[in-house]
This record gives sequence, C-alpha cells and structure tokens, in this order.
Amino acid sequence: MTDTVHGYCDERFAPVREALAGSVRSGDDLGASFAATIDGEMVVDLWAGHADEAKTRPWERDTIVNVYSTTKTMTALSAILLADRGALDFEAPVARYWPEFAAAGKGDVRVKHLMAHAAGLSGFAEKLPVEALYDWERICSLLASQESWWTPGEKPGYHAITQGYLVGEVIRRVAGKSVGTFFREEIAEPLGADFHIGLAPEHDARVGELIPPKEGLGATADPGSVAGRTLNNPKLTALEPRTRAWRAAEIPAAGGFGNARSVATVQTVLANGGVSNGKRILSEAATRIPLQVQVEGTDMVLGIPVKYGMGYGLPNPSVPLPSPNSCFWGGWGGSLVIVDQDRRACFSYVMNRMGEGTTGDLRAFQLVMPIYQALMAG
Repeated sequence: MTDTVHGYCDERFAPVREALAGSVRSGDDLGASFAATIDGEMVVDLWAGHADEAKTRPWERDTIVNVYSTTKTMTALSAILLADRGALDFEAPVARYWPEFAAAGKGDVRVKHLMAHAAGLSGFAEKLPVEALYDWERICSLLASQESWWTPGEKPGYHAITQGYLVGEVIRRVAGKSVGTFFREEIAEPLGADFHIGLAPEHDARVGELIPPKEGLGATADPGSVAGRTLNNPKLTALEPRTRAWRAAEIPAAGGFGNARSVATVQTVLANGGVSNGKRILSEAATRIPLQVQVEGTDMVLGIPVKYGMGYGLPNPSVPLPSPNSCFWGGWGGSLVIVDQDRRACFSYVMNRMGEGTTGDLRAFQLVMPIYQALMAG
C-alpha cells in the first residue's frame, strides 16, 4: 500500500498517522515525513509514500530532501548560539564583524536587521545565473558592495536567498569557519541530527526527488518590484537540488537537506529550554531570543502581513498559532517547523511534492492540529 505510514506515533496523537496516510492516498503528498517533540521527547516520528516521482523508491526512515527556507532556522540558530556565547551582538553594526559591508552607506545596518529580513538587501542588484550561488566569495562581495533597497529596520522584505549569505558571512567572520561547518560541528553532530548545509556525495543515494510546483518562484511578481527583483534573480526552477553542485554548495537560506526528524531534533533546542536529545546547546535565556519582535507590517516581497523576530516568524493574523510564545518558519513548497515554547513542543513537516506559492499550504497544519487538539483536551 502506497499510503502505509511507518514510524512511531504516541497513541494520544493517532489521528496524525491517519492524516498523513490520507494525504499520501489522495496524492496531496507523494512522500513526506512528520515529527513532533514534547518536553524534548519525540512523540511522533512518521514517514510515508515515495521518494521519487516514478514511485520506484519508497520514502525510508533516512530519506532526506532539500527543505528550502526551513534551512534558515538552522542558520539563525547558529547565530543565536554565537550570541549566547558572547561572541556576537545582534545590536552591533554588521561592519564590526564584516568591515567591507559598510560600503554603499550600510555602516549602520545592524546584525538584527539581517536576522529579521529588514536590511534592504532582499535581492541582488546584478543579474546572476544560478551557478553564482555556488560561489560564496562572489555573492558576499556583491552584497557587501550593494546599497540597501529601503531604510534598514523600517520595513520587512523577505530576504529569500540573500539572508543565508548575510548571516552566514557574519558567522564565518566570528567563528572562523563556514556556516555549514559551524552548524555541523556545534549543533547537528552533538544532537545526532541528520541535517546538512552543504551535502557530501555519500548521502546522494538517499536524497528524495523534489517535484517542482507548476509555477516557478516569483512567477506572478512584477519584474521591476522588490518582489520581482528578489524572487527572479537568479531564476530558480526547483530542479537545482537534483544536481551535485547545488547539494555541495552552502546555501544557508535555501540549500539545507534533512527530514522532519532532523529538523525537529535541532529546533527542539528552542522548545525545550536549550536542550535536545539530552544535550544542552543553548542557555534557557537564549531560547527567548527568537521571540524578540524586530519588524512587522506587510512584507514587500511576500505581500502578506508578517511579524519577524530574531531569525523566525512570529504569530500574526496570517499565521495565528495557538500559543503566543511560538515561532516558526517554512520552506518553498511546504516544509515547516513550529516551535511552541508555552507547550514545550516542536513540530516539523518535510515533503517532496511542492505546493504552489512561497508561503506554505495546509498539509503541515493538518498534521499539527490533531496534536494541538489532543493537548488542549488535556
């Protein structure tokens, strides 16, 4: 049966298993994984369906896929870890750590502006091919020399691809190693989390095949608008993750590979007082950093009301989460992670059939809601 669901599910949350089976059976999902932790314990760890469009490979326990912007939460957590250690000050000018960044009037742009999609650098001024994203030095040099497109800190504008390089270069300057290496050594490996920013070739055989949406990124955006300039340069088709070049590159806003278990294992650090898998990664105080509101309003790229904290989205009319002390982020096509600090819970959904648009769809929430319903029922 193609809709057979594998893995563990606490009996309290049995409807989640049925919801995932139904999504695969209906074709809404081709292959997918869903995981949830409460008080640091993995209470749901499920997977189902196929890893490829031809349905020749089942989605296995260790299948991983490109999760696009859910990768941003891994980059943000790496920066928060450096701040927790006293090595990085989010209030400081970016140029304190990256002197070249002060060019073109950006001397007063703060690290917090990078974290909150408010630096005015949501896209590239120079027309670029996709291959340019694989050249870290070139991209960072371009961003350092570029003018902000709006007054930093005043408005939100989703830094779809650029945020990873901006925050990642600050991490590199502070830590002395790339964001992918820092994340692997300081977070993923200590937690035993199978998540990668820069994927080694030995993992290729277990990578699931993303099925692109009908419309490409930014297909409906006015080419001259901030949204058009952000989402269409370079033009992404969602076929890039099938290439070795994309997988190998460190693209810290969009190029991470993992599954729901690995995403939840890492982000549980924020839901469980700084601890996941029995390992303390952050101080309890640092877990509150993402909840610090930085900017809110209509996002100039996404066109929807947003509220951005430090590296994460916060509950707002567009995403009315049940708990006020929550944060979240999702990836192009539908992947999602939610951190609920009030309930010490973390939820993650990762799939390979991409939905339309850049702001997610209902598949993840259909898996999350049965858990919330059970928790609220006591």
